[in-house]
Amino acid sequence: MIAAQTTSTSAGEFYDERVNPQWVRLLNALQMNVQYTRCSGAELSTADGRTILDFLSGYCVHNIGHNHPAILEAIKDELDRRGPAMLQSHVPEHAGALAEALCERAGGTLKKVFFPSSGSEGVESAIKFSRANTKRDGLLYARGSFHGLTCGALSLMGDKFWREGFGPLLPVCDEIPFDDLAALEQKLATKRYAAYFVEPVQAEAGIRIPEPGYLKAAKALCQSYGSLLVLDEVQTGMYRTGTFLAARHFEVDADIVVMAKALSGGLIPSGAVLMTDGIYDSVYGSLKRSIIHTSTFSENALAMRVGLATIRVLEEGRLGERAIEKGEELRARLREALKSYEMVKDVRGLGMLGGIEFQAPRKFALRAAFEAFMAIHPGMFGQILVMRLFRDQNLLTQICGNNFMVLKVAPPLMVSDEQIERFVLGVQSVVETMHTSTSFWTEALGLARRVANV
Repeated sequence: MIAAQTTSTSAGEFYDERVNPQWVRLLNALQMNVQYTRCSGAELSTADGRTILDFLSGYCVHNIGHNHPAILEAIKDELDRRGPAMLQSHVPEHAGALAEALCERAGGTLKKVFFPSSGSEGVESAIKFSRANTKRDGLLYARGSFHGLTCGALSLMGDKFWREGFGPLLPVCDEIPFDDLAALEQKLATKRYAAYFVEPVQAEAGIRIPEPGYLKAAKALCQSYGSLLVLDEVQTGMYRTGTFLAARHFEVDADIVVMAKALSGGLIPSGAVLMTDGIYDSVYGSLKRSIIHTSTFSENALAMRVGLATIRVLEEGRLGERAIEKGEELRARLREALKSYEMVKDVRGLGMLGGIEFQAPRKFALRAAFEAFMAIHPGMFGQILVMRLFRDQNLLTQICGNNFMVLKVAPPLMVSDEQIERFVLGVQSVVETMHTSTSFWTEALGLARRVANV
């Protein structure tokens, strides 16, 4: 009865009233509050007849595209089977099969898996496991990192924007510069730290890629001082960068790997924490501790079936290889199209995880408007760029969460050549307008002042 009586309009009003009115206000101000009617592959259809091209992938959730038929079929099949889902007192066979598939592909010494329901929950699990294994409390993390918004995960992020207002977080959580081995060793030498948490590629920091030997040397330092290396592959895993884990690009074997996002096929929340046998035994070391760390929706049948189906789609379609090939082509096309614009500083990435970095203009006419943006809010320039891409070019993407001057470029791995070309031309058009049209800045400044009060 509820579904039959609720229209999309009234449902939107309920969201505004009951869920997050500030989010609705922000989307309205940015002219991005549209009703989606169908999502397939990399294309999003709207109620007003537009086709939006998705180059964000739900922050790397939709590696295989939206609503892939194989994922829908796996869900339908599992529902029709009417097998055990939330029984909590049996051995879930699909969880065993998925754990085997993940460990086989991750390689190294990763032999056991715990299944959370999200990346944040996976990070929380890794905190507990690393402390149990090392008998140490301290945790290290890299500047610019993004590990999640629960209190434990938030303790591993230094940006005040995410932390402010939530009170004391975990103690002895220390930040070091990313890609700095000397700073890492200085901290590890104190032997206070259970683990070093780091992303192989820092997505929200602006698609920061470490020097080739950094992660391998970091693992050696951790091992030398009795700490664990925890790789957060929530965004970079599942062939997003071309290899199953981004760690393979850097020839490093972590002690713990956290995965989520694309493991879900874009439809069922799911995550995985891969670990060594020794770490597993330090948590689940006896019969009485067999349930010492668990989660209500862990190992549920729908999530496990979806994970297996997602791996199958990625590998049968050779989407990892495609991510490397088409990712390089995409960045090459962007570099060529944007090379003459002074506000474009860099185009970089790995596989199909890329970013376009912008910088302050040198010309006075542009610099004055740009500085006015920065005075309103550091992220305002990036949000106006996102708005213009969405409104004028029907392109969906977003700026990086910890670096407002980098536009994320992360389409589904099956994105077509035609869609890549459409994105490149759309970005070039908006950047051209940014450099040549005063209306871009005057309209945007008026909007920025309104948004600043949202």
